[in-house]
Formats: sequence, structure tokens, C-alpha cells
Amino acid sequence: MENWNIIAEGFSKADVTKHESIFSLGNGAMGMRANFEEDYTGQTLQGSYIGGIYYPDKTKVGWWKNGYPEYFAKVLNAPSWIGLHIRINGQLLDLNTCTEVKHFRRQLNMQEGWYLRSFVAVLPNGEEIQVEVLRLLFMRFDKIGAFRYEITPLTTSANIEIETYLDSGIKNSDANWDELFWNTLEMDTFRNFGYIGAETKKTAFRVGTFMENVLFVDDEEQNITPTVNRTDTHLGLCYQVAVEKDHTFRLEKYGGYQTQMMLGKHYRFFRWLRFFAHRGFEALLKQQKQCWASIWNTSDIVIKGDVKAQQAIRFNIFQLNQTYSGEHAHLNIGPKGFTGEKYGGSTYWDTEAYCLPFYMATKGAEVARNLLLYRYRQLPEAIANAQKLGFTDGAALYPMVTMNGEECHNEWEITFEEIHRNGAIAFAIFNYTRYTADTTYLAEYGCEVLVAIARFWAQRVNFSAEKQKYVLLGVTGPNEYENNVNNNFYTNYLAQWCLRYAAEQVRLLGKEEIPAEEIAQWLHIAQNIYFPYSEHYGIYLQQDGFLDKDLLPATAIPAQQRPINQHWSWDRILRSPYIKQADTLQGFYFFEDHFTKEQLQKHYEFYTPFTVHESSLSPCVHSVLASALGKTDEAYELYLRTSRLDLDDYNKEVHEGLHITSMAGTWLSIVEGFGGMRVKDGELHFCPRLPKHWESLTFKINFRGEIRTIELK
Repeated sequence: MENWNIIAEGFSKADVTKHESIFSLGNGAMGMRANFEEDYTGQTLQGSYIGGIYYPDKTKVGWWKNGYPEYFAKVLNAPSWIGLHIRINGQLLDLNTCTEVKHFRRQLNMQEGWYLRSFVAVLPNGEEIQVEVLRLLFMRFDKIGAFRYEITPLTTSANIEIETYLDSGIKNSDANWDELFWNTLEMDTFRNFGYIGAETKKTAFRVGTFMENVLFVDDEEQNITPTVNRTDTHLGLCYQVAVEKDHTFRLEKYGGYQTQMMLGKHYRFFRWLRFFAHRGFEALLKQQKQCWASIWNTSDIVIKGDVKAQQAIRFNIFQLNQTYSGEHAHLNIGPKGFTGEKYGGSTYWDTEAYCLPFYMATKGAEVARNLLLYRYRQLPEAIANAQKLGFTDGAALYPMVTMNGEECHNEWEITFEEIHRNGAIAFAIFNYTRYTADTTYLAEYGCEVLVAIARFWAQRVNFSAEKQKYVLLGVTGPNEYENNVNNNFYTNYLAQWCLRYAAEQVRLLGKEEIPAEEIAQWLHIAQNIYFPYSEHYGIYLQQDGFLDKDLLPATAIPAQQRPINQHWSWDRILRSPYIKQADTLQGFYFFEDHFTKEQLQKHYEFYTPFTVHESSLSPCVHSVLASALGKTDEAYELYLRTSRLDLDDYNKEVHEGLHITSMAGTWLSIVEGFGGMRVKDGELHFCPRLPKHWESLTFKINFRGEIRTIELK
């Protein structure tokens, strides 16, 4: 195990899709899974993705409900530019059909931002070749990527036939109706350059996919005129090269995407791509290393005395920086980033609850502000979403899942009921203001969002004559193993806080257009909102009726039945006490200063035994809270679970893609957990509680424009 590298050795067909996820690359604008460039007829999940390019896949449900979104937006598998067909003396290179694959090795260099794959293939006719492939997606020029593909014949000289191609006949594996989402509009070639122009169906995003090829034998560039292989969705340039035994053929392939393409205007991009190709692969690799050195200079965390923990946090930070760079204000952070199709590549409340603090502290206020502006710009759609559900007067319900502000999640218990997401968006405004001391966002944009959210809560509650309190009925909290419950503590607490915070900001900013009687009503509701509470246990209950469950701890679940969402019926899960992710404790995490240490301890010790952590977002919150309670050993175990969730494939689902947004929670586990960092009275405070075997913990924080180095022992 290494501090800066993820290495996998040995070829296993069963591990191909898993490693396609783990060794993924991205640059904030596009990304791709670590698919093989050459043919592979075994199990694979092909995936190249472009930020902001999506398709409104028609919702597929058993029956329709009023207010349902009409589509589920999903990130599209983009046209591929990495493809190669390779024949060695007539034998197709396909690791699935090779007689043997020896010395297979993958390496992800996180310090410098590149991915290396190497192997020796024994072809069906017994001939052996050595292959080495180095791939990168440029951080500075985020429309461009490249790879260097080297073939060395080991047993005899070789006639290498290689077709390097573009493919727009791409499918999504998760398409509801098995549709093709791209229309191919035009193709063109010029010497070693190729181009396909394609457009998404329905959304009409136009994308140009490009390639430029440079060929060498033993470092001598080859001037070979390719033949063209063209079909409706495929454009290939075919070359033949004779290579002696123990000599090396090298292809340098440069490719990428241009969005908002105009038909017939691709030669500008061609000239740009040729410019990069003429600079050469090594020069671009050097620049890539410099870009990543700059990124690590403000975001690295150094743990001395624990290689396992060190490698894990760097993997998480690396993937977060690959997913969102802050360069494009129209983009956000999907739960899978650019590593898979699950969750549709859309924006969830994860951004505000987990990701914002990481980008705020490692990239600065402007990047964090862009994340807030993303939601502000979608306020009209949030108001429209609320109107569909019957809310009026500018009340806003932000979507659970979105690409453009419209709700596109098609499970009723989430779409209609998981309304706590509104609170996370309001809390992010508070969190940003507290951390940066920038009050201009609130004055110019944020207060408008807070008012719309407060109006939603004021209409969503109803007054219970029996309780003489305001209640919230039919909701789902962060724990999605409970649906359609009444008075979820976390949701009710967020509603109360949002109403008070909105009222406070309206008054501070002198927003006279908001009627005084409306503000008074917000405060009246907040003062009289109901919270389920157990006098016996001295705790707030997750929701009404929680104590009616059979309160067996999670340790009572047989190991072979975990995770329960893969083994139990939904009916059984809903009747159980088991908690998918921090729910009540999420409230204690957000509002730590509102509760005493004794209250936190009571709630932590009551709810933890029922928590199965079957959401990737769960262990990090528990880790931070465990650190605050001095339960450092427990916090460390939870940290390893969140930080190595994908590397060690805890939930046996990494083949679907990485858990990007929860990786920000890993950062929180260290900085807020073991580092004990808090913002109090406009200044950073630290209460470190390091694991016993850690020699030291060092990280950098961008606090109000000043880069601070924090070293804790």
C-alpha cells in the first residue's frame, strides 16, 4: 500500500468493472471510467461523461401520481474517443479471449494525475506482446485528454493493424426504454484527425468529439496515411505498421469534446488539438503534474503513522478535485461524479450538506459561492416544483434530484416527502456566511432563497388541535428506511431553524417588502413546532412511533443478510428500527451548539446501535460526532469505513461507480472530527483528538482568503 498510488496487480475478469470505477479519471468538465482502449468482450460498463449533458428519460412507474416528474434526468454516456481495434499478425487483442494475461497492473498516480495500465498478453496463436498505456485528462485544458499506447512484440516481429476510432452509437446501461440518446449529425477526417458531431435527443445538446493520432516506432514518428472506416455512428482511422521483435510501437492519441458545437465549424477545434499534439505527450504530462501540484498545495492532508488512512484520504480528495473544479458555475457535484451512471449524475442535497465545506476550505469563497448561486439560479424552478404540489405565494421546494432545477426523481416517498433537502440548502447559506464572513451573498441572493423556503415550511406544517402544536406529516428523513412518517425530528428541527433564520435575515437586511405579519407567523410556527420526545430515554425520537418497533440492535442481523436493502423486502425494512444513515444525529451534527454534550451522548448512544450505515453518507457524520464525544477509536473505525468505502468495496457496489459526495464527508471526518475544527466568533478553533497511532495530522485551510497550515500532534 502506498501513500500516493492506488495499485492493483493481477488480471481478474471479475474485477474489471470494479477497477473501471476506482481508476476513473476526470477534470471537472468531463470524465471517464478506466475502460480498456482495446476491444474487451467480457463484462464491462463503458462510460465517458460530459458535465451538464443530460437526457430526460421518460419516467417508468407502475402508476402515475399527480405531481410526479415527467422524466428522470440522467447523465449521458458520451461518444467515445478512446477506442482502438488492434490486431497483431491477424490476432485480435482482447484480454477476454487471450490465452493468458501476465504481469497485469493498474496504477493511479494521485499526486500527478495519471493512470497507467500494463500487461503481457499471450495471444491465441501463442505470440506474446507487452503493452503499456498511460492516460490523463488535462486539468488545465479541460476539454482535452490523451493517452500513450505502447506495444512491444516479445516473441516475433509483428504486423500491427490498429484502428483508432470515434463512436457515437453509445447507450446508457440504465436507459429505461433501451433507447439511443444521440443523433449523429456529421463526420469528417483530415490526415490523422477525426471528428463526429452529435446531438442529444430531446435536449438538443450539440457535442463535437475529436481525435488526433501520432504514431511512432522506437521514438521515430511514422508518416502513414490511414484508410477510413466510416459507418453511421463510427469513424475509424486504420493504420498498418511493421514492428520488429523487442521494438516498440507507440500511439499518442489526443481527444476530447467541444460542447455547443456549430455544424461545420469543427476546424477550429482541429487546429487546437493539433497544437497539443505538436507540443507532445511528455510536455503535456509535465504540465499535468504542475496542475496537480498546485491543487495538492492547498488541499492535501498529511497523516504520519498510518499509510492506510493516508492513502484513503488522498484518494477521496483526488476524486473530489476530479469531479468539481469550480471553473464552471453551471455544474455541480453528482453522487457518482464522472465514474458511473447511477443516480443519473444529478445534483442532490449532498452538495450543501457535505461537499460545500470541503470546497470552501480548499478552493476558497468564490468556488463555494458558485455552488450557492447554482441553487439561486434555479429558484424559479423550485417555486414551480412547489406549485405542482399545491403550494402558493412564492413557496419553494428545491428538487431532490435535478439537472436544471426541475425535479426528476421518480420515487414518491422521496420526491414528495424527503423535504428536508430544503433545510440543507438554507443551512449551506448560513454555513457559507459563517465561514467566509461574506454577507453580500445573503443581501444579493441568499435572502430571496431563504424567504421562499420559509414560505414552504409555513404552508407545509399543519396545526394539531390534539397536540396544540404545529406538525409535519407524511415525510421521509435522511433515513430512507422510513417512509411516510409523521414528525421526523430532523425535518421538524430544520423547519423551525429555517423559519427563524429567514426571519432574522429579513430583519437584518431591512427587506421591507416581506410583510411583518408574515414574519410574525413564521416565528409563531417556529415557537410552537412539535418534537417527538421520550421521557423514559431522555431523547428526541426519530419520528412518532419509533419506540413501537422491535428495538433489536443491528448486531442481531445475520451477516449473510447484510446489506439489508439487498436481502430484505421493503416491507420488512420499513417495520424494522434500522437506520440507513444519520437522521436525528444529522441534526445534532448541523446544530451542535444547540445541544449539550450530555444530550449528544445520549442520542449518539441510543441511535448508533440501530444504524446500519448502508448509505455512504452515514459513517462520516457518526465519525465527527464520535470524535466530539472522545470516542476516538470508534471515530477511527468509522473514518476507515467512509474513506475506504470504495477502495475496499464495503457495500459490494463499487462496480456501479464511486461515492463521490460522501468523500467530502471523509474530509469532514478528519478536519472537523480528528482535527476538531469549528468556526466560533469569526475565528477558527481546534480541539484535536487524534487516533493513538497517528504521529501527526497536517492540513491546509483557506480561511477568509488566508491559507493556514494546521499541524496537530
